[in-house]
Amino acid sequence: MASGCQAKEPPTQVVYRFDDHRYLELKGWDCEGALWYTDTQRGIHSEAVSQFYRIFTKKYVHPSERYIAIPTWHSPGSIVSKDYGKTWHPSSFSPGENEPNGDNAPPYDDILSFTVVNDQGFLQTKHRLYMSSRPFDDPRLLPGGKGIHYELPDGVQGDIKAGTGGWAWGMVYMTKQGLKDTVQSLQTNWGDQPDKVPEVKGYTGWDHMQCDMDAGR
Repeated sequence: MASGCQAKEPPTQVVYRFDDHRYLELKGWDCEGALWYTDTQRGIHSEAVSQFYRIFTKKYVHPSERYIAIPTWHSPGSIVSKDYGKTWHPSSFSPGENEPNGDNAPPYDDILSFTVVNDQGFLQTKHRLYMSSRPFDDPRLLPGGKGIHYELPDGVQGDIKAGTGGWAWGMVYMTKQGLKDTVQSLQTNWGDQPDKVPEVKGYTGWDHMQCDMDAGR
C-alpha cells in the first residue's frame, strides 16, 4: 500500500524586491533556507546562497543593478555579484582597525543600514561607515600595467606589481579609518571615498527584507 504521507516541499516566498523585475526568494522553513535571485528582464535566476540563509533585519536600499550585495543575518558580511546576479561570491572586511575598539568588522547589533548604489556598497553602523571600492580595478595593476611604487608614512617602501594588486573591486569593505596609511589608499578605486552614504532618489524597491515565519504551514 502506498503511504499517503509525503514530505511537504518547503515554501518559497519573495523576501525582497529591488524593483518591478528583480527580487529575492527564500526557499525554506522558518525564514531560513536557500536564497535565489531573479531578474525577469535579463532572464537571470541564480542561487545566491544554497542553504541556511536568514534574512537581514536592518534597513536595506539597493537600486544598483550590475553590482548586487546581499547582506546576511549572522554576520555583517555579504554575498556579492558583479555581473547582474549571474554569479555570486562572499565579500569580506579588510584586516586592520576599522572599529573604534580595534576590530576589523562591526557587530550585527551596531549595523544601521546597508545601501548599494552606483555599483558600490555602503554599510552604516553606529560608529563607522564601511564601503566597497569604487566599481573598477586600478588600471596600473591590471595585466600590462606599470604597477605602483609606494612609500608609507612609517618609511616602508615597496612596489605593487601589475597582476598582483590583491583585492578585486567590490569584494572588500573597509572604513576611511582602516584605509588611512595603507597600500590600498594609493589605488584609484579607493580614492575620493565619501564621508556619508550617498543620497538615493526615486527608489521604488523595498527598504527592508520581509518574511512570513508561518509560510507553508
